[in-house]
Amino acid sequence: MKNLDVDVLIIGSGPAGYTAAIYASRAGLSTLLYKGDQPGGQLTITSDVENYPGYPNGIMGPEMMIDFEKQAERFGTIIKNGMIKSVDFSTKNLICFSDDGETINAKSIIISTGASAKWLNIDSEQRLNGKGVSACAVCDGFFFKNQDVAVVGGGDTAAEEALYLSKLVNKVYLVIRRDVMRASVIMQNRIKKNDKIEIHWNSEIDEILGENSVEGINMFNNKTKDIKKIKLKGVFVAIGHNPNTEIFKDYLKMDDKGYIVTEPDSTKTNVSGVFATGDAQDKIYRQAVTAAGSGCMGALDAERYISNN
Repeated sequence: MKNLDVDVLIIGSGPAGYTAAIYASRAGLSTLLYKGDQPGGQLTITSDVENYPGYPNGIMGPEMMIDFEKQAERFGTIIKNGMIKSVDFSTKNLICFSDDGETINAKSIIISTGASAKWLNIDSEQRLNGKGVSACAVCDGFFFKNQDVAVVGGGDTAAEEALYLSKLVNKVYLVIRRDVMRASVIMQNRIKKNDKIEIHWNSEIDEILGENSVEGINMFNNKTKDIKKIKLKGVFVAIGHNPNTEIFKDYLKMDDKGYIVTEPDSTKTNVSGVFATGDAQDKIYRQAVTAAGSGCMGALDAERYISNN
């Protein structure tokens, strides 16, 4: 077993982790980043990214993350494949254990483990992910202008996605598994008043149709047992996200969904020297640019912490 001593350990990659690495390394801090089980985060399953500043012609999500990684390496960040499998924050010494057998002693830790979208877990969904199947209307809605799309879910997130898409697309089929919505009353009223949104109660997507892109869905009605085929170009899954924060649950304060709680206007957690950034603590915006911004904040907070301790 190997022991490593670093100023800053960044757990997870993606826009938050890589931005934190760029700032920490440029500040002259010895910085180690573990990529995690999805190197580059959710952007690696995103095709065209057109809403991130600095890329006037857009860029592929995986290519963008390669650029971020190269920039972090340029300033001296040590980047490793693999995961941090457990942590010990029980004393002032912040200790982490990697899946490759290393013990890392860090003066500060920046968590950027992100969140994973909940999926329908059907084969066609995984095959067409990034080819018309998405979990983010704000990210990908632009590509479906004047088309027909489906949104799956009955909560506030699904309602927000459907309302957002209704400003861009021709029609939104809102597929709800139950006979009621979980969304707030005000959101339900907005949905029901929107002529572009067609609600399908007691329904689930049985299959997403298409070979190289989405061409339609087979929708199953739980009550009538009927299957209805609908032609459309996009499917937005809006049944929630799971923050990737399980290994920190014994030490860090979290909300009831597992998102890490940070101090207002800060990335500070309840443990001194531990900072949380990106989608691991942001359940509202969940954008690449906001994740990058919080990564910057995390590095600046870590730098100040190290300077004062």
